Amino acid sequence: MDRHHPATWRSFKATTTAPWNLRRVHHLHRRAGFGATWDVLHRDLDDSPKTAVDRLLHGEEAADNFDSLQQLIGDAAISSGDIDRLKAWWFYRILYSGDPLTERMTLMWHNHFATSNLKVANVAMMKRQNDLLRQHALGKFGNLLRAVVKDAAMMVWLDAKANRKGKPNENLARELMELFTLGVGHYSETDVKEVARALTGWTTRDNAFEYVAAYHDAGAKQLLDQQGDFDGDDVLEILLGQDSIATRIASRLCDVFFGEDVINDGQLNELAAGLRERDLDVWWAVETILHSEAFFADSNIGNRVLDPVQFMIGPLRSLEMLNPPPSTLLLAEWSSRLGQDLFYPPNVFGWPGGRSWLTTRTMIGRANYVGTLCSGELHRPSQPLEIEALARKHGFSDAASPAAFVSELLLGHGDQTGDVELMLRSTESQLG
Repeated sequence: MDRHHPATWRSFKATTTAPWNLRRVHHLHRRAGFGATWDVLHRDLDDSPKTAVDRLLHGEEAADNFDSLQQLIGDAAISSGDIDRLKAWWFYRILYSGDPLTERMTLMWHNHFATSNLKVANVAMMKRQNDLLRQHALGKFGNLLRAVVKDAAMMVWLDAKANRKGKPNENLARELMELFTLGVGHYSETDVKEVARALTGWTTRDNAFEYVAAYHDAGAKQLLDQQGDFDGDDVLEILLGQDSIATRIASRLCDVFFGEDVINDGQLNELAAGLRERDLDVWWAVETILHSEAFFADSNIGNRVLDPVQFMIGPLRSLEMLNPPPSTLLLAEWSSRLGQDLFYPPNVFGWPGGRSWLTTRTMIGRANYVGTLCSGELHRPSQPLEIEALARKHGFSDAASPAAFVSELLLGHGDQTGDVELMLRSTESQLG
C-alpha cells in the first residue's frame, strides 16, 4: 500500500474522458460542503483538482467579525435557554465560518453520536457537545470518542447516572459498542453487561463529568477476550484496539461522501486498513476520499438525496443571498419542517438519511422552501432573488441567460430549461 493512498484510492487526475469541469467542481463543493458561488466554482475550475480539494480541507478566511458574532449568538442561546437560538447559531456557523467541510463533518458526528435535547433539556450542554464534535471532527477518532463519551449531554442522554455498582444500566455500554465503535456482530450480550459494570462510577455533577469511586464496580471483568479490573477508560482503550472500529468509521465516511453502491467491499476494507495503520486518523481518510478517483467518478455525481441542511444552504450560498444575512432562526425552523431538526435526532441511530429524506410531506416542504427563498422571505426585511441581475453580473446577458446561469450554478451543467423557480424545484436539484 502506498504510504499516502491505498491502491484502490488513487488520486483523481483529469483526463479527456473524466475532465476537470464545472460539474466536478460543483460536485466537490456540494458533497463536501454546502455549495459555492459562481466565482468560487470558476476559481477552482481554473486551478487543479488538488488545489481545490486542499482549499476545502484547510478552510478559508471566515466572514468579517465571524468569531465575535458567533460567540455572541451562542452565548445568547445559552443565557436564554432557547434551543431554537442554538440551532440558529449553528446555521450561522455553517453560512459564514469559511470552513464548510468542518461543519459538514460536525453534522456527520452529530448523527453518529446522536444526542437529543428532548431528554438532555440543557442548551449549554448541547452546545458544549457540538463544540467538542467540531474540535475533533477531523482529528484522531480516539480523541473524539474519549471526549464525547465523557460529555455531560451524552451521559444524560444514555442514563449514565443510573449506572452504579450492583445496578448496572446498559444503555451507554450498548450504544458505545453498537453505534459508536464496533457495530453489530462484533460483541456479545455478555460484553455489554461487562462494559456496563466497567462504566460504573461515571456520572455527572453540575452539568459536567465526574468519577465517583464509591459507585464503581471494582470486580474482575471479561471483555472481548480480555480479563481485568477494567474501568471506563480501560474499556475505551480496548475498543479502540479492535479491528472492526476502523471499518465502522470508514463506512460512516463513505455514507457521507458517496452514493449507494459506489464503494465496494474491497475499497471499504482498504480504507479501513489505512485508518488502522494511522491510529484512526479521520483527516487522512477524508483527504484520501476527497482526492480520489472514486469520489470524482461519474457514478458518484448527482446520485444521492441531499439532506435538508445541504438542500437549504446550497442555493443561499450559490445565489449569493448572504449579504444581508438570512434569518438563521427561519432556517432552523425550515430544517425542522423538512425532517432534520438539529439537536433533535429522532433516536440513538440518528437520521436514516438517503431516500428517507424524500416523502410526500417533505417534497412539498422543499418546494415551499424554494418559493420562500425566491420571494426573499428568508430575509427580514424581504430580499427577493434578483436572478437576472446576478446572471448579468457573471456575464449572462441574453434573454435565456438566467435559466442557463442557474442550471450551471446549481447543477454544474447547462442542459436544463424553464424558468428559474422551476429550475430550483427540479428533482435533480434535490441531488448532490
